[in-house]
Amino acid sequence: MGPLQPTVPPRVWFASVPILSEHRSKLLLADHGVPIAPERLVTTAADAAAAADELGLPAVAKLCGDAIAHKTERGLVRLGLTSKAEVTAAATELLAAATPDDGDVSVLVAPMVRGNRELIAGVVRDRQFGPCVLVGVGGILAEAVADVQLRLAPITETCALEMIDDLATQTLLGPFRGEAPVDRDALAEVLMALGRLAIERPDVASVDLNPLVVDGAGRPVAVDALVELTERTEMTEMTEFSGEQAHGDAAAAGSDGSGTTGWGDDATRAAGFAALFEPRGVIVAGASTHPGKFGFVALHNILSQGFPGRVAATNLEGAPVLGVDTVADVARLPDGPWDLVVVCTPAGANPDLLRACAAKGVKAAFITSAGYGEAGEQGRRTETELVALARELGVLLAGPNGQGVVSTTAKLCAQIVAPFPPEGRIGVASQSGNFVSSFLNWSCQTGVGISRAVSAGNAAAVTVPDYLDHYASDPVTGVGLSYVEGVADGPGFARAVRGVTERMPLVLVKGGATSSGQRAAASHTGSLASDDRVFDGMCRQLGITRAATVEEAFEAAATFATQPLPRGPRTAVVTTAGGWGVVTADAIASSSLELATLPDDLRDAIDEKLPPRWSRNNPIDLAGGETRDTIPEVLDLVTGHPEIDAVVYLGLGIQANQGRMEREGPFYPDHGLDRIVAYHERQDRRFAEAAAEVSVRHGKPVLVATELAVADPSNPGPAAVRASGRLCYASANRAVTALEHLWHHARWRLRRGLTLDLP
Repeated sequence: MGPLQPTVPPRVWFASVPILSEHRSKLLLADHGVPIAPERLVTTAADAAAAADELGLPAVAKLCGDAIAHKTERGLVRLGLTSKAEVTAAATELLAAATPDDGDVSVLVAPMVRGNRELIAGVVRDRQFGPCVLVGVGGILAEAVADVQLRLAPITETCALEMIDDLATQTLLGPFRGEAPVDRDALAEVLMALGRLAIERPDVASVDLNPLVVDGAGRPVAVDALVELTERTEMTEMTEFSGEQAHGDAAAAGSDGSGTTGWGDDATRAAGFAALFEPRGVIVAGASTHPGKFGFVALHNILSQGFPGRVAATNLEGAPVLGVDTVADVARLPDGPWDLVVVCTPAGANPDLLRACAAKGVKAAFITSAGYGEAGEQGRRTETELVALARELGVLLAGPNGQGVVSTTAKLCAQIVAPFPPEGRIGVASQSGNFVSSFLNWSCQTGVGISRAVSAGNAAAVTVPDYLDHYASDPVTGVGLSYVEGVADGPGFARAVRGVTERMPLVLVKGGATSSGQRAAASHTGSLASDDRVFDGMCRQLGITRAATVEEAFEAAATFATQPLPRGPRTAVVTTAGGWGVVTADAIASSSLELATLPDDLRDAIDEKLPPRWSRNNPIDLAGGETRDTIPEVLDLVTGHPEIDAVVYLGLGIQANQGRMEREGPFYPDHGLDRIVAYHERQDRRFAEAAAEVSVRHGKPVLVATELAVADPSNPGPAAVRASGRLCYASANRAVTALEHLWHHARWRLRRGLTLDLP
């Protein structure tokens, strides 16, 4: 039984048929490399019996026609036909069941493929991101189970295998009821073929292989197929994103900042970003004497945080503001250098202002002003004109309707929201200015610092991906952190972030995770796809770390910024109390991490450091055996072992916590309390320092977790973690979540041959 060969030129079908029959669907799929079982299309019961005899019994018979979408729901399928007589009877019944609405019908005869597992695979065409490949649990429970993975087409073998690995129901893919495990390579070939078809045939709206039966030998076999066509009747030029293509020129973006703008040539872009984030001089246009106005707040924040460059301001009355002598017109300012203007003037005044600033040498303008794209049709026209003017002048235009820009290395706090964070390696770019403030607040609370932060506002000229692309080449930035909502230009967004994630980790949190109402009338694949599933698949495909909450996003970014990437999932837990270790082991078991089996040589080495009552297993429960040097020594042994990839350390601060009670009690400093309190506090500082030191020395992540990080931030343990520049996690679960994000990105890089030694 050879592969099915197409017998009708494919292009003939597409001009007149919106939904292809199963047979025609399979011919098209076979023509693009999808493996299809042999079958015959007949018009009489006698021919059906002859076809079954030729192909082999038992057989399947189905009523087939271009107007018949889901046959099972109408009872138009006969399975397990074991004789020519049964096939004849089944075909007779099926032909009699046809209705006038079915049009021309035939009987499709195929050998019965036996298997206890059914998958679904196919193609959907997302409104934002274009063609996507889907795989999941199939059969009649496809929508009910809804265990699916999607990726942007086309896909590589690595990506296809990742889709399979990311399915939740892995038990079905292993040995099952006496059948062999699923041939993952063969299933990956099916997915790659679907990806090629999606790109080569833009007139295919969806492909539905359901069920894709896994036979006893583990091979996936498409026993049903449905192709839905778009209303186009001719081939059109493909403009969708190619999921695995190299980072290239980006398409123009909409006003939501979802794609890249291709703003300026390389030299102009570099000069613009340098002016925005490392300005030598800043002008605040529209400075106000009223402390409630943006023009006052922006100037105040620049001055109050010690910006070392020149600062000037304009004010129509020429009144001094915060000790700065203002001028009514930028043209009256002395010669620069003036690199950045923070615009707090009304939209109508801004074109003339930009011209005057450009004449003074300004290369970047942050527009806080509203009244642009968010304000209706007239506002959109005004915004378009402003963008065109900025391009003409060679000025990078940030905003409008943004809340400001922060650059800690330049001591620049040119924003209208608080606070100013400590210096660090996280670069923030957000569609929401309020979330910029949230990330900066987390930075201040945890001590893990920020390099740059910008509120993209309407992102009329420079989008969130543009900022992220700049951060990926910025020597002071090690990880990108972003909040996005709408992504209208999906292909442009995907192209841009692919170039980012290969150079640095990117953590993203997305608002508005709702369904777009995919076309699902004919296709199971359409009903299983949604905005959020497609977006999530794109993130997995491109190595983006997607966080569920703003808090989780910051902690993931802080972990990337301060910890090395693990080279595997094997995790050890070092704890001063058993219960904490049990809960952490549960969290690891529910993740993609692995609770490492304690090697014999490591167990023997720990035996020499701890009393006999220690757990002798992982989690490593110290069982109260923490002498002066025990914890640093055990951390060093565990972290340095080649069969351990990462460590979670629990119990920091409990000695100092007791010391706090004694310090604040009525007996301090007598009875030797002054000495023991000082010892407890000193020990917890040492333990925190040891965790950071062994992590750096062995090049492995060591995460410290204690509720004291938030319950008592002044505790010497968590305080010493912050002083080391690292994040102290408020719970073991949060530490495990952050470590899992680290491992996911490391695994993504390893599979693509990228280095784990990030700059």
